[in-house]
Amino acid sequence: MADFPVSILIVMLAGVGLLSMLLAPRVSTAEGFFSGRDEQGAQPGLLTLTFSQVTTWIFARSLLNAAILGYFYGIAGALAYSAYYGSFLTGWLIVDSLRYRHGVHNIQGFLVARFGRVGSGCFNLLISLRLLTEVFANLLVVGMIFGVAGSGAYTGAILAVSGLTLIYSMTGGLRASLRTDVLQMGLLIVLIVLLVGMALLHPLFDWQSVLTSSPELNSPGWILLLVALLQVLSYPLHDPVMMDRGFIADRDTTRRSFLHAFWLSALLILSFGLLGVFAGLQGGEDKDVLLTLQRLLGTPAMLLLGLALVISAASTLDSTLSSASKLLVVDMGLGRPSAGSGRLAMALFALGGLVLVFVGSKDLFDAVAVSGTASLALTPVILFSILAGREVARWSFVANFAVALAGAVLYFLEKGGRLDLIGPLFGVEHSYSKLLVITVVILLSGLLLFALGLKPKTIAREQGA
Repeated sequence: MADFPVSILIVMLAGVGLLSMLLAPRVSTAEGFFSGRDEQGAQPGLLTLTFSQVTTWIFARSLLNAAILGYFYGIAGALAYSAYYGSFLTGWLIVDSLRYRHGVHNIQGFLVARFGRVGSGCFNLLISLRLLTEVFANLLVVGMIFGVAGSGAYTGAILAVSGLTLIYSMTGGLRASLRTDVLQMGLLIVLIVLLVGMALLHPLFDWQSVLTSSPELNSPGWILLLVALLQVLSYPLHDPVMMDRGFIADRDTTRRSFLHAFWLSALLILSFGLLGVFAGLQGGEDKDVLLTLQRLLGTPAMLLLGLALVISAASTLDSTLSSASKLLVVDMGLGRPSAGSGRLAMALFALGGLVLVFVGSKDLFDAVAVSGTASLALTPVILFSILAGREVARWSFVANFAVALAGAVLYFLEKGGRLDLIGPLFGVEHSYSKLLVITVVILLSGLLLFALGLKPKTIAREQGA
């Protein structure tokens, strides 16, 4: 494990936490808590919305993943992870169609209208899993920075960051998240620029080596890039944090925020992935991206890296908690739409994430991939129902969701070594190759099921009338 300068990190983290708490407004109205509007009912501006979009998607686990993929698979790994940030482009298309073609205020309303309660129920199950695993994964990275699993420093850091984030999130809900995201994003940009600058100025850094670091076309990195391109349509719809920010501003501000969030987040993630590529080329005996970066760049770099990871974890946690409260109270209607109900929902989700951390195991890391794979069930929904505006039979949705969920569970079991069905059948061994097979099967079966359940346009019009 890399040696992070823990004492300095604690002081700097305390400073960021204090600033976040000072920035977080005290919100008592449901509109401010769930929709992020200020006392005068004004929407967030372009900069606020863009920075909030970016910082909620550049979370601690994704920074670490980008570096790890670059370390083991070269430039292909870095590009593969960056490709997922194309979700901002597809996410904007989805949000724009839902709001201005179908006239709905949330995704659940659209799904209930098209597929009944079973449609929104399946979707709510999927995004609840997504939100819970986001809390878990980010807290796990925080613990790893401060100590080994099970140590006092590990446990204390997780409790401190989750508690601090929960306090200011409960103070102002989505409005607090938007305001603190601007501060956290500004700091994150500075930290990543400094880190990448240190790598670029290193005497061992060589652009030609970096750009040719994935020479084999069957590299797992290139395979993951293909998977990312196949998943990038469905991925944003199952992320309530991104989707919630698509419904709180006017059409032009929303469009521009998604477009700017795309290039900014992809650039930052690719930059972090290049750190991993550089470390991989100089890896030697370390076999660990963080240890290699520490050897190459020294303690100052580890301070910047640790602070970047912790800030990104906190910024994602507050956004996740605000989306979780909206999901339970507004979208699912499980409580009275008030700030008090939202605060209770936040506390429950934070507690759920902590339980997963301390139950924690390698298996739970693998479980994080389940929601992304299961979200492939949304691809035909987007293509047929949202973008094309066609009516599809309810059984098609249910069957499609069941197939996608089965595929996600299969990937979880295959990746964990409990099953080996795909290898003998398709002649592939690497987990990303297996994921590609599962992705293609889910997509083809979903498109077929929706095509079979497609209602004639005349029937759809009569039902609408």
